[in-house]
Amino acid sequence: MNKLLKFFLFIFLFSVQGNAQNTYVFLGSYNRDVNAESIQVYELDMKGNPKKITSVKNIINPSYLTLSPDGKYLYACTETKTPNAGSVSSFEFNPEKKSLTFLNKQSSGGENPVYLSVHKNGKWLVNANYTEGSVAVHPILENGKIDSLAQNFQYKDGSVNKDRQTRSHVHSAVFSPNHDYLFLPDLGADKIRCYAFDENLKKPLVETTTPFTKTDLEAGPRHFTFHPNQKFGYCIEEMAGQISVYNYENGVLNKIQRIAAHPEKIKEGFESSDIHISPDGKFLYASNRGKENNIAIFSIDENGLLKNIGYQSTYGNHPRTFALDESGNFLIVTNVLSGNATIFKRNPETGMLKKISKIKMENVSCVQIKKI
Repeated sequence: MNKLLKFFLFIFLFSVQGNAQNTYVFLGSYNRDVNAESIQVYELDMKGNPKKITSVKNIINPSYLTLSPDGKYLYACTETKTPNAGSVSSFEFNPEKKSLTFLNKQSSGGENPVYLSVHKNGKWLVNANYTEGSVAVHPILENGKIDSLAQNFQYKDGSVNKDRQTRSHVHSAVFSPNHDYLFLPDLGADKIRCYAFDENLKKPLVETTTPFTKTDLEAGPRHFTFHPNQKFGYCIEEMAGQISVYNYENGVLNKIQRIAAHPEKIKEGFESSDIHISPDGKFLYASNRGKENNIAIFSIDENGLLKNIGYQSTYGNHPRTFALDESGNFLIVTNVLSGNATIFKRNPETGMLKKISKIKMENVSCVQIKKI
């Protein structure tokens, strides 16, 4: 091999190595103790095997995690299920140093924060507070820290179930595909609330002519996701164990289907929880807790309608959240009561899941996967 060829080969290999990305798994826990690990970070190899690289203590009950678009910062709902408390916290993630460093925290604007989302420009953080039924908006500073509250809306209206719907319980805050609207499934009010989101305003949430979409009574809307083609939205209903499918356009939802997330033999005690769509838009996955502890798998037709094609045990108890990696190769689900996260390999042709391994973490509550 001549010197010139060796030189170009060296440059090529250096370039490939410099642009290489790894897949990281972030897990949160209802640790309830500052001395216990609250967040763990793993590196996932190409076969789906996890390797722990770092962890964080001194944070109470991170119930939900999300990352900045570039993966440099991790955000968490913290002090969840803590009386008279509730916060959102920021961390800097450094994959080279394999470190996760606490930056700061701010009030979540209400008790029991359970969900948060980052705007695609990386400058806004929105979180949902379950117990007090509210949404809060924080600016994100250039160094990744969370600024003080910019907006905070609380709701009082409930619905018909006297045990669980005496008042609003906002369970998630999800941006529309273009991040110009924000949707808030409200379990307590049987509504999916909606605001326009103007990223250029100091107070970006703006009221719309369609402030909410009413769901079926005692549905208990919980989490929401959009199809990659941006034409359809899907809401998992915790109390009814159903998935409602909507046509979507310019901040408006119109229901076109409602289908059970659980097997027909399950007649009551539904605890449906999380919902996600494969990156190719061909399959939808929904988690069921309680009597079932499974992932329901659906195929998605071109018209957005769902067809159930199977169920997969989560190999644990109480699957609260799950996540798909950006390639669609892996699905990881958190089983809170059994203290384990199960890693599945996903078949892109059939949509079916095959267990690879488990991660042990006491009271594991949430998961995110990011290629960085």
